[in-house]
Amino acid sequence: MKLYFAGPLFTPYERDFISKCAKVLRDHGFDPFVPHEDHLYPRPTAKVCFANDFGGISRANAMLAIIDGTEVDDGTACEIGIFHALMQTDPTKKGIVALHDDLRTNGLGEGKGINAFVLGCLEKSGKVVRNIEEAVAQLEAWNAELTAGSLGGGSLEK
Repeated sequence: MKLYFAGPLFTPYERDFISKCAKVLRDHGFDPFVPHEDHLYPRPTAKVCFANDFGGISRANAMLAIIDGTEVDDGTACEIGIFHALMQTDPTKKGIVALHDDLRTNGLGEGKGINAFVLGCLEKSGKVVRNIEEAVAQLEAWNAELTAGSLGGGSLEK
């Protein structure tokens, strides 16, 4: 199953966390597109970034989005919206899993919480989870649906 991995990539810590999660996904047989692994640094132009990342979103069967932070990263929110829109006409797009484990915004801290529109989009398109293990479980369930749907014409790989 092809995945698009969305999330903020601006600090070494963010990139490292996403890379570690991508390794877990690969260990479970998934094929994640991770933008910072594909982009050359210094950062590409906006035109190159959009073309590259939109291609990754278009090819993906599901999305994993990191929504930690005092607010959902604006690029991540845009990617969530694009994937949600593509889901409306493409049955191979199974959904969005949002990984949220930030004490500032999970109801235990002092933050304002996740933007209601983004959260509504996520709840309509998939699921919000607290850790990578929950994310993998949901992605495996969607992969099983894809595989079951393709039994008549060959099987889809993870």
